[in-house]
Amino acid sequence: MSNSFDPALDLKISRIIKAPRSAIWNAWTDPASLEQWWVPAPAKCKVVQLDVRPGGSFVTEISEGGGPFAAHLNACFLAADELERIVFTNALVGGWRPAEQPFMTAIITMRDHPAGTEYQAHAMHKNPADRNMHEELGFYDGWGTVTEQLALIAERRTQ
Repeated sequence: MSNSFDPALDLKISRIIKAPRSAIWNAWTDPASLEQWWVPAPAKCKVVQLDVRPGGSFVTEISEGGGPFAAHLNACFLAADELERIVFTNALVGGWRPAEQPFMTAIITMRDHPAGTEYQAHAMHKNPADRNMHEELGFYDGWGTVTEQLALIAERRTQ
């Protein structure tokens, strides 16, 4: 399966995390861990469903400023290759059902690195307008922040 980067349609964040792939995988697949890093602090995340397998549901809610929780992500996992790759899309919801408002597919990869793990989040969009909107909405700040939060959790668990 090719997931080559297309700058007209895609956005990407890469980081070396000073922790083994298992710590990152666990932070992605354990609901309590995911809630700690999946949305930029100080917002809070609630994991509604996290069934990390092809066809499984990935549903989260967000609370900003102490307000009530509201819909954040309703997606479907396309792939879950343990310790290596997680692919999800909001073009589908759990059980492979079509979504109302498809926006992106994300490919998360984890590779061994001498300092820990090379982590990459690659967001693919159906057209340049969606890609540009995602960037303007703060992709690099938002995904950069949550990647930093993920790194802190993974690194803390391996010290």
